[in-house]
Amino acid sequence: MQRIIIFANGELPDLVKARALIRPGDTILCADGGTRHALALGIRPDLIIGDLDSAETGTVRKFKNDGVAFEIFPKDKNETDLELAINRVIEMNPERLVIVAALGGRLDQTLGNITLLVDPRLSNFHVRLDDGVEEILLCREQVEVHGRAGDLVSLIPWQGMVYGIQTEGLKWPLRRETLYPDKTRGISNEMVGDTASISMEPGLLLVVHRRQ
Repeated sequence: MQRIIIFANGELPDLVKARALIRPGDTILCADGGTRHALALGIRPDLIIGDLDSAETGTVRKFKNDGVAFEIFPKDKNETDLELAINRVIEMNPERLVIVAALGGRLDQTLGNITLLVDPRLSNFHVRLDDGVEEILLCREQVEVHGRAGDLVSLIPWQGMVYGIQTEGLKWPLRRETLYPDKTRGISNEMVGDTASISMEPGLLLVVHRRQ
């Protein structure tokens, strides 16, 4: 099973937990400033992509000396470096994609990173944003969350109302109910075991899992 990791340029609140996300055999991409996280974790990327306006010069030099491949784009472009990296990953057609360090830092960048999950081309494989503490998945019809009892799970309707939501493994279950984008009913539910499952009618539902 091919799994690709993209390091973005957001925050990593816990390097130990972030390191635990990486597995042997993962293909590692860095979106520009995400190189700082690969360096901090002692990870050699397979590819660095972006305009290199936020990557430190010394870090770029080190990875070039290490023989890491680069795909460099002009600074005047319509996409963020993370979107460019995701476009590249879609061409590689992996089964799983984990985007690390896409949360925290600038709010506009964080919201933009979350919005990228909606790309319909990503619907064919498992993708999540993860920093080791929190993960965000986009549920289109069904998804499972793996954690432990006491973890927080929030369900946030995305781009409109979400119908027929049914949950298992959460303290306050939903039984084929509707969540509304202007209401906060889905915030801060709790897992009662190691797995929670969410199903719904076709739509878009952000699932935010915070590990305790």
